[in-house]
Amino acid sequence: MKKKATVAVLLLAALLIALIPLFALRGAEFGGSDDAAGDVVAEVNASYEPWAAPVLETLIGGELPGEVESLFFCVQTGVGAGVIAFFAGRFVERRKWQRASAETPAGAKQE
Repeated sequence: MKKKATVAVLLLAALLIALIPLFALRGAEFGGSDDAAGDVVAEVNASYEPWAAPVLETLIGGELPGEVESLFFCVQTGVGAGVIAFFAGRFVERRKWQRASAETPAGAKQE
């Protein structure tokens, strides 16, 4: 029961961390770090020109629509979460196998 309470408290804390800024800072613009970095570079060196361009934007000859960027970000997030979950599952299963082999006597048959 203690684990369930801990998980519930942590989920509530994560939810509050995500929602409090939305209500506390009404009307604020939540921009990305890319935009902020571009603004700082423009302030420091107004004559700076980027030396690389996004590959997909170059191929299609313009900016990607926001929905497509969001789709790519979500796919990237899903793939990353899948990889992390795969390896976490492998580590858990390996631990189970190690415990099972340690508990089984050396000469006994496993079924």
